[in-house]
Amino acid sequence: MQLFFTPDLNPSSENFILSEEESKHAIRVLRMDAGDRLHLIDGRGGLYEAKIIDPHPKRTVLTILNVEEGFQHPRYHLHIAVGPTKNIDRIEWFLEKATEVGIQEITPLICEHSERKEVKLERLNKVVVAAMKQSLKAYLPKLNAAVSFKEFLKNIPTEGVQKAIAHCVDGEKKYLNQIFEPAKHYIILIGPEGDFSEGEIELASQMGFHAISLGDARLRTETAALAACMEVSLLNR
Repeated sequence: MQLFFTPDLNPSSENFILSEEESKHAIRVLRMDAGDRLHLIDGRGGLYEAKIIDPHPKRTVLTILNVEEGFQHPRYHLHIAVGPTKNIDRIEWFLEKATEVGIQEITPLICEHSERKEVKLERLNKVVVAAMKQSLKAYLPKLNAAVSFKEFLKNIPTEGVQKAIAHCVDGEKKYLNQIFEPAKHYIILIGPEGDFSEGEIELASQMGFHAISLGDARLRTETAALAACMEVSLLNR
């Protein structure tokens, strides 16, 4: 099934015009023509079946045949706040794989030891959209603007959320399946290449974040973040 991203589409639409980028992909790359059927996603859980009426390479006109709302609705909400890596390609890799595995929200977290202090979202959002389409998902993960560690903690919910922090400092830690319950709202903090500072770890602990272990190996930032995604996914299988 080939998916096209149409964020402006709504379930009441009878006809729709694909964006220039998606029109070009459908007509020039995939060689689709009038009468061919395709599937659209709006990033909010809507899966649409449509038929091409006018196969224009810049503004393909479709008629909507069928709508399925809440397609593959996730049974949990995972929010990972992760220190952006110095090499932005590693964060792009994480976003791609996390979208495929299952994640609902990502926040780049600027910490005391962060080597990268700025994150441009335009390219990262394109990575997330492409991964959503490739993995046949209808929900677009929310990618937030970068925020400081302290500012992030100020704005998280105080109730109804299960919270964890992964760091390399010695101490008592548990595995995710020992502290998280299925079908909940989770927030997991993953530090930058230089790890969280002791002050940040203490502040998170005061805010109710449980220290977790992701295994005995020392993982790169993006690997640790993906490992956390996979553990949450398995917990909710």
